[in-house]
Amino acid sequence: MLSVSSSQPADKPASKDSSWASWLLIGIALAAVIALAVVNSTGKSSQSATPVASGETQTIDVGVDGMAFTPSSIDIDPGTHLVVNFTNSGDQVHDLKIGDAETGRVDPGETVQLDAGVIDSSEEGYCTIAGHKMQGMTFKVNVGDGAAAGHDHTVASASNPHVDAPTAAELGTQREGFSAFDATLQPAAETKTHKETWTMTEKVVEVAPGIKQMRWLFNGQAPGPTLRGKVGDKFEITIKNEGSMAHSIDFHAGEVNPDETMKSIRPGEELTYKFTAHRSGIWMYHCSTMPMSLHIANGMAGNVIIDPPNLKPVDAEYNFMATDVFLGEENTGADAQRVADGRFDLMAFNYYPGQYDAEPIKAKVGDTVRLWLTNLGPDQPLSFHVVGEQFDTAYKEGAYLIKNEDSTGSQARDLLPAQGGFVEMTFNEPGTYSFVNHIMTNAEKGQHGKFIVTE
Repeated sequence: MLSVSSSQPADKPASKDSSWASWLLIGIALAAVIALAVVNSTGKSSQSATPVASGETQTIDVGVDGMAFTPSSIDIDPGTHLVVNFTNSGDQVHDLKIGDAETGRVDPGETVQLDAGVIDSSEEGYCTIAGHKMQGMTFKVNVGDGAAAGHDHTVASASNPHVDAPTAAELGTQREGFSAFDATLQPAAETKTHKETWTMTEKVVEVAPGIKQMRWLFNGQAPGPTLRGKVGDKFEITIKNEGSMAHSIDFHAGEVNPDETMKSIRPGEELTYKFTAHRSGIWMYHCSTMPMSLHIANGMAGNVIIDPPNLKPVDAEYNFMATDVFLGEENTGADAQRVADGRFDLMAFNYYPGQYDAEPIKAKVGDTVRLWLTNLGPDQPLSFHVVGEQFDTAYKEGAYLIKNEDSTGSQARDLLPAQGGFVEMTFNEPGTYSFVNHIMTNAEKGQHGKFIVTE
C-alpha cells in the first residue's frame, strides 16, 4: 500500500472553505486520469489485434555468398518472433539490419545472433555498409499470404516502370537449366564464297535472370550469327522477314550502295545482301530500320570477322560483343522511350548480363587465347580488361597497337559503339580470371565474366 507523509506542522486546523476546494481539485484530477486511461486503452487496441507475445519463436541460419545473403528470403506467419544466426561466410565485413534490429559489423568467419523481434508484416533486411544493399545484399522477410520467396521481378522499380532490374548479386548466380551463349569462335572456312540464309523473327526470351521480354532476332539468336572469312572472300546473305514488322540489315564489312541493299524488308519478303570483303578487321552489322537504336537494343546486331593476313594460330578464340540492355514489357521488348533517352538498365556481353559468371569459360595453364571484341552499343563505351592478365597483342580498327610483345603490354582495349578489335594473352597460373568493362559501374550492371584456368 502506498503511503504519503507530510513535514508541515498540524497546529492549525483547515477551514471548511479550503477543505472543499481541496476535494474539488482532487476530483478534477481523478477525472482527468480516468479519461486519459480510457483514451490510451482505446488507442492500443486499435493499433494491433494480435498480442505481441503470442507468436512462436523461429530461428534461422543466414550466411553470405559473394554479395548476397543465403538464403535471400524467408516466409513466416504473422506474429512470428524471428531470431537470425548470421554467419559472415563472405570475404569482407558485412552486417544485417532487419527493422530496428542490427547485428553491427561482422568480420569474415564470425557468427552473431540477431533478435529481430515479433514480425507482423513483411520487411526487407539489408547490409548497411555503403553500396552493399545496391549490390544485392537484401534479406526479405515475407509475412502471411503474400509471402513469396526470391526476387519478384514483376514489381516495377522506381527507375523502370515495367520491371525490377536484377541486382549485381543475382546477375551472376548459377542456376539449374541455364546455358550461356556459346562465345567460342571457329576458324574461317576455306571457301571463298559464303552463302547463308537467315530469318528475321520476333520471340519472347529470357534477357536477364527472371526477366523475359520480346527480342527481335537474326536466325533466332541475339547476338546474330558471326560471319568469318578472309580478304577477298564474297558473302551472299539472304534475309527472310518472318516477323510482324519491317526489318533490314547493314553490314559494315561491305562497301555497297545502301539504297537497295539496306532497304527495309516487309513481313513475308526477302533480300539477298552481297558484298566482297576488301579489308580485314572485325565489323559490326545491324538492322538499319528506324529507329536503329531500338532494333539494336532488341537484339538485331552481330559481327563479321575478316582475318588480318598471317594471323597466328592460338589455343582458343572467343567472341565477345558488348551490349546495352534496356528492359520493358514482356510482349513488346525494350522500352522505346528509355532507349531514345539512353536510360539503360543493365550491361552485357553477348546480350545477356552476367552469363559468363553463371557459366565461366574454361582454359588451361599455358593456353594462349584470342578475344575478339565488338561494341554493339547502341550507346555505351567499352574498356575491356582481364583481371590478373596483360595483353601481349592488341588490335583495334584494322591496326596492331602491339604485337607478340614480351617486354611491354596492354591492360585495356577501348572501343566506342561500332568499333572492334582483338587482344591476345597467355594464362601462366591456374585460378579465376574475371573479364570486365573497366567502366566499373557498367561491369557491376552485368558486363562481367570469368575464365576458370586449371593445370
